[in-house]
Amino acid sequence: MLNDLDTLFAAIDTAFKAVSKEHPEAIACAKGCADCCHAVFDVSLVEAVNLRVYFQRLSPTVQQQIAEAAQEAKQAWEQITVLQRDLSVARLRCPLLDNQGLCLCYAARPVNCRTYGIPTVIEGKGHVCGLSGFEPGKSYPTVNLASLQRILHDLSVQLAGAERGGKRYPISSVILDPSDLDVLGAGGK
Repeated sequence: MLNDLDTLFAAIDTAFKAVSKEHPEAIACAKGCADCCHAVFDVSLVEAVNLRVYFQRLSPTVQQQIAEAAQEAKQAWEQITVLQRDLSVARLRCPLLDNQGLCLCYAARPVNCRTYGIPTVIEGKGHVCGLSGFEPGKSYPTVNLASLQRILHDLSVQLAGAERGGKRYPISSVILDPSDLDVLGAGGK
């Protein structure tokens, strides 16, 4: 299942590169830019398992750094959900982000992270990174996030069945409470 996820990630990365090549002036993404690392979102089961496998391969020092940041992120997530804030405008520092603005799990980053800097569409409404140079009213290649989320859902259901496969996880839960993620056994990828 995680091999299928890797294939999906490769396709998304290829699409991102194609948009970047076609519209380099509009892409603001660069090493150290962390705007997307403050967006509030959760991940599918298959993405959560993939992140957890990657996390477990990190050094104990880096794992501890991420776990401490995950505690803060968990509290912020709970406050956002209790107050029923609009997730599309809420901000939360991802626990995988280091002090230099780099992702400590970059190779395993979820779909939302991989698509953030290019135009996307969700339920017919276009979205772009606020730092990008994509101009309102102009037409650009767009990634349909709903179709990607359906693929992630299907992979998650194949991995763990309908009930568990339909769940979503904040990144902090992937780090702090991985009990629901042990669908691969000890074998990992």
